[in-house]
Amino acid sequence: MMATEPPTPAAAFARDANFTEPWSARVRTLTRLGRHREALALLRHGDPSPPPHALALPSAVISCAALSLSSGVSQIHALAAKRGLLPAADAYLLSALLTSYSRLGRLPLAHQLLDEMPLESTPQTTLRTAFNSVISGCALHALPAACFTVFRRMRAASVRFDAVTLLALVPAAPRSAVPQVRALAARAGLASETSVANCLISTYARGGAAGAALARRVFDEMPLASRDLVSWNAVLSAHAQNGLAVDALKLYRRMRGPDGGGVEPDAVTLVGVLSSCAHLGARGVGFDVERYVRERLLGFRTNVQLCNALINFHARCGSLPRAQKLFNEMPRRSIVSWTALITGYGIHGHGDVAVSLFERMVSEGIRPDNVVMVGLLSACSHAGMYDEGRRYFSIMESAYKLRPTLEHYTCMVDLLGRAGRLGEARELISSMPMAADGAVWGALLGACKIHKNAEVGEEAFQQIVELEPSNVGYYVLMSNIYTDTGQLDGVARVRAMMRERGLKKEPGCSYVEHKGRVHLFMADDHSHPQAKRIYELVIRLEQMVKEKPGARESGAAEGGAEKAAAQPLVGFHSEKLAVAFGLLNTEAGSAIVVINNLRVCGDCHSLLKVVSGIANRAFLVRDASRFHRFEAGVCSCKDYW
Repeated sequence: MMATEPPTPAAAFARDANFTEPWSARVRTLTRLGRHREALALLRHGDPSPPPHALALPSAVISCAALSLSSGVSQIHALAAKRGLLPAADAYLLSALLTSYSRLGRLPLAHQLLDEMPLESTPQTTLRTAFNSVISGCALHALPAACFTVFRRMRAASVRFDAVTLLALVPAAPRSAVPQVRALAARAGLASETSVANCLISTYARGGAAGAALARRVFDEMPLASRDLVSWNAVLSAHAQNGLAVDALKLYRRMRGPDGGGVEPDAVTLVGVLSSCAHLGARGVGFDVERYVRERLLGFRTNVQLCNALINFHARCGSLPRAQKLFNEMPRRSIVSWTALITGYGIHGHGDVAVSLFERMVSEGIRPDNVVMVGLLSACSHAGMYDEGRRYFSIMESAYKLRPTLEHYTCMVDLLGRAGRLGEARELISSMPMAADGAVWGALLGACKIHKNAEVGEEAFQQIVELEPSNVGYYVLMSNIYTDTGQLDGVARVRAMMRERGLKKEPGCSYVEHKGRVHLFMADDHSHPQAKRIYELVIRLEQMVKEKPGARESGAAEGGAEKAAAQPLVGFHSEKLAVAFGLLNTEAGSAIVVINNLRVCGDCHSLLKVVSGIANRAFLVRDASRFHRFEAGVCSCKDYW
């Protein structure tokens, strides 16, 4: 018996006894199933009678495009033209050809096909499909001007646009043109359609805080029934990614309430919420989100992005052991996972652990990026690890092929300055291959505050006020340097500059979460219901500290950058009020967590160290720069912040 060749997949498919579809339908089915090579083989080698039907050709075009067979699309185009199926006889074929040419980057052919269409005799739906295909192709290949040129032709031809048109136009539009496109959509009654509104929200979200406000307006104008999970995720992300964490959490509460329409959050939602919780130090909301994740999202540990957000939340909200446990439980980690944990240990002052984690990451074959290097250098700076920081900075380019950016130089100036090497820090700034920004000079100015060096501080301050003339924090910092060095005329000059420029010092505020409520305190704030007891306790603690021999000998030398010059209410700073509230309302032995918007001042730092020993309590204070764990009379920062 002669050996026979096994049938091709397409032939086997064609001879399937249970398959009774017409030949053209078989081609369409194969294309729909993603079996594009088999679809084309059947088109070419099948035994159809009659010849290939028009119904098979659109599917064949789609299969050619999926396989990036540009010449195949052209051959089918030529065959269709020869049989009189184009330019306007077959809308499906026309759409397939235009879409395929556009996706494959053959836009001149797409435009040519569009030009050949008889506008007067072609149905509106076919024309709209044709214009949409070309507009989408131009958008896909980042040709915004071409998108709007085709759109103007569409309008001139009196072809009505639809949601598909807008979904291509909105992301391609320059930021200044998006409101105009939105106005067009509103006039056409399309702006409230879910897909269009979601697209507008996502596009506005890329425009910073102002864009987030516009995104919120679109969202608020949507009918409740039109808001789906994509809508909520888009508006939440618009706020979370633009530093509007408070608004993001308010939106999340709305989503979980009656306004949510029963829409349940998914991993994307929760990543944005956790990011906002980490930014604000909103421990209560973050813990609620974690409970939801563990109860509702089974197998969440395989979702790397969600686990990264949880690790970052715990690390930035004072729960390092929980961050480490989550990290250990992840079956697969990304460089973001390592970065979150390394940065977390860094801001808690555990530079040695951060370095150890970094070395372990490298040993496991993960190549460092610029972000993890910022976290590592910052960890070295916070822990006073001068030699390690210098070494990692020096090998960035040779060992990891990373060119230092402004952020890395800022970390190094901070590291050198904290170590008292102001001259080296100044030389490093001079040697930078790019111009120093306000953050770099600000790091030097902060070091001058620590080491009471008004001369170098004045140089840094002069540079900063040119770069960031409205950043009030730097004026306060320079004023504090003058105060510490006894130069009252300098204090007067800085205050005069602030008055002339209409600048006011940002008020310090601290808050503590207790039993699901956030208790906010500001300096000399008497609004809290327990204010009388809180102030009495602060006064009592101050007295106890004064009576303890040598308790505040180092207080004047500590480097709080936000200590107000000649502050008359130094005994009633917000962090002291928050800690006093915690002592009055929490169980003995439990740690008190305080979130502060400014860097902790020297006076408060000194007092909290002593009180932690007297009260036998741990105080975990997150300021604008790092964490301080006050326990048994010492601080985790080793008085180096």
